[in-house]
Amino acid sequence: MAETGEEETVSAEASGFSDLSDSEFLDLEDTQESSMSLSEPGPSSALSEKHGNLISLPTWKGGLDVSSPMERFHLKYLYVTDLCTQNWCEQQMVYEKELPGFLTPEKSAVLDTGASIHLARELEVHDLVTVPVTTKEDAWAIKFLNILSMIPTLQSEGRIREFPVFGEVEGVFLVGVIDELHYTARGELELAELKTRRRPVLPMNAQKNKDRFQVNLYKYIFDAMVQGKVTTASLIYHTKLHPEKPLGPSVLRHARQGGFSVKSLGDLMELVYLTLTLSDLPVIDSLKIEYIHQETATVLGTEIVAFEEKEVRRKVQHYLAYWMGHREPQGVDVEEAWKCRACNYADICEWRKGSRLPNSVLEPQVKIAK
Repeated sequence: MAETGEEETVSAEASGFSDLSDSEFLDLEDTQESSMSLSEPGPSSALSEKHGNLISLPTWKGGLDVSSPMERFHLKYLYVTDLCTQNWCEQQMVYEKELPGFLTPEKSAVLDTGASIHLARELEVHDLVTVPVTTKEDAWAIKFLNILSMIPTLQSEGRIREFPVFGEVEGVFLVGVIDELHYTARGELELAELKTRRRPVLPMNAQKNKDRFQVNLYKYIFDAMVQGKVTTASLIYHTKLHPEKPLGPSVLRHARQGGFSVKSLGDLMELVYLTLTLSDLPVIDSLKIEYIHQETATVLGTEIVAFEEKEVRRKVQHYLAYWMGHREPQGVDVEEAWKCRACNYADICEWRKGSRLPNSVLEPQVKIAK
């Protein structure tokens, strides 16, 4: 139990609801720094020789696959960061799904450090407890209990972190985790997204565009939640949850400690939807992205992002068309071919093999002395 008077939440790992929001992609400056290793045969080459049966992608016939990617990857819903990865390079995202666990030690270290910084910030506003879960109903119950504890905290203290969001967008269910919600001095509800950087420089515009899309999509989903547009029927349909199933003893005990007398996931669903719609929570007024250097915790820059609903919906429709099996995956345009130099899958990339991109994009870049 918390001894500081702050509320408790369950960690994302315990609840099975993590949405990695701090995945720093290697931009051009990082690519230049690591060009020596990239000019040699990469790990993707060794992987393709050792596990050749894993890298064969489905054959598209007449522009359509025999099954949609949602079916092929056995996915009931998508994470917001899945669509953000498409914003960077859709073909790379496909390979990451086809070859799970293929992560370089360097990038793994970057992600671990970013996760540690996020955790430290989360612990500033609330304690974490671990609740064992054995079913998907238990895992979603933890999400709902976190929401129920965070809403009154936001209204009374003005700040919460790691807030779960979910909802149906263009026929597909999306889930995510907002880094931070707080009220500004003017009384406006602001979403703040933290991005950590391995090097003490701001990212290139391509990375910023991905981050801007992410916070825009978070707002789009959150606003729908507080406006009562997310229904229990939609949640049950997409996740295949059983709301009548009794919750596990650990989850029930945690619920009682929080003051909630419930027996099943359905009970919690009703509480959450009533709380969201009757709590007078406003829609998000402003969006902010903060870039921080991992090693020194120095703030590199802050960006206020404009919400562009039409553009968000256009991009979501385009990205989801792939997941629904309506089109083939796409790689980067020639103007952004520099991204290939930092991609672990460049050696096996079907997009590049199709002569859409020149082989020269993988040549090491020469740094110009300043």
